[in-house]
Amino acid sequence: MSWTIQNPDVLDDPHGGGRGFADWSGLPPTARADAAAACAAWAPEVQARFRCFVEFGTSEADAAGPLAGLPYAAKDMFDSVGRSPGCGLPGAAEDAAPAPERAAAVLERLDGAGARRIGFTTMTALAYEPSGVGKALNPWNREFVPGGSSSGSAVAVAAGAVFAALGSDTAGSLRIPAQACGVTAWKPTYGAVPVAGAMTLAPSLDTIGLLARSARDIRLMAPVLATDMEFLSEPPARVALLSDAVEASEAPIQTACREAVEALAACGVSLEQRPGLPAIEALSDPLFLILQAEAAAQHGGLSLAARDPNLARRLAKGRDIAPDRLVAAKAALSGATAPVLAKLFGEAGALLLPVMPIRTPPVAVADPASPDFHAATLYRLSAYTRFVNALGLPAVAVPAGFDDRGMPVALQIVGRPGADGALLALAAALQARTGWHRRRPSDITDFPSPLAERGS
Repeated sequence: MSWTIQNPDVLDDPHGGGRGFADWSGLPPTARADAAAACAAWAPEVQARFRCFVEFGTSEADAAGPLAGLPYAAKDMFDSVGRSPGCGLPGAAEDAAPAPERAAAVLERLDGAGARRIGFTTMTALAYEPSGVGKALNPWNREFVPGGSSSGSAVAVAAGAVFAALGSDTAGSLRIPAQACGVTAWKPTYGAVPVAGAMTLAPSLDTIGLLARSARDIRLMAPVLATDMEFLSEPPARVALLSDAVEASEAPIQTACREAVEALAACGVSLEQRPGLPAIEALSDPLFLILQAEAAAQHGGLSLAARDPNLARRLAKGRDIAPDRLVAAKAALSGATAPVLAKLFGEAGALLLPVMPIRTPPVAVADPASPDFHAATLYRLSAYTRFVNALGLPAVAVPAGFDDRGMPVALQIVGRPGADGALLALAAALQARTGWHRRRPSDITDFPSPLAERGS
């Protein structure tokens, strides 16, 4: 390869001037209490600027647990005792269920490990929209979308209000905002993290995962959430770059991802290039059919017409899908899994491709109410993420540089089912050589010093 690495640790940084945000794992134990207090104090200011929270409130946590004091946020789709989630919908539903008596399983696990919940974050309605328009504002540039549907969770991490945040991913809803906001995301193997007490969108595709500053913070938290999974500490020895997916992407995406791939190769992994785009694209139709049909079955009875007409129209499409078509789509994915995995991976332990083939779009292009709206842009946001959900695979999105407008770009690392630990180890190795994940938005100059990376 002849690509040139531009190491962000040694270049002047035009994107996030001065000190970057610390990650939790890099803080000495003596500094963590100050950092947690700084997050609690800083979060209301982040809310005032970027509208990423729907509610604040500190959770009861085990002070002696392995995550003791770690400030986190949760997407507003999880039950907590006495509080029903808003799920991104305006107003109160006429058919709302009674307030839950038990918290969602993931909240119980994080709180039981000592993590400190700062609040609940904004999301797109029923997690059904990939741009995040109308919710949180992107801290890198308010003129660009924050990504959806886990919009507020990504913004809260990117702006330093928390060190990590829970989100969901049905077709890319963790990884898309990870690129838009310049943070790291883990989309787990399907079924590895419990969904009890979480809003469902499409049960055959839904996963619960994390957004954080770094992969090493996610490595600290992931075993708490996926208690039945073995998290290997070694990265895969061999990875495959899906070269046609890179070549089909916009030029700034190509440049950033190629630099990140070369940095990965410098970590000692064996790198090959192979095509994969036709196999990925062939999975889109059955995935969309399953998503639409299951979402309509889950939420078609809600009184949505007055509360969110656009969402009501989307759900109506799913109600028109006949049961036999849904069965056929699921069978098609099930039958395709083994041959598609063999074709995509070959002997490789992980795949590399962009999170998105396009740069993070401006709000005006992604907003249906705008005269500049371009519907195809919404479709392209998830073009490289939805196959992961279709096959139940784990994936990690890692910051990989910046585009020509100063917006973050992310590389996606995808593994076979159960390879979550190896993917996170590979992402951590990449981030040990680069500094893209430590960048902070340049207009955040007044954040508390306990949140700054050490030695900067």
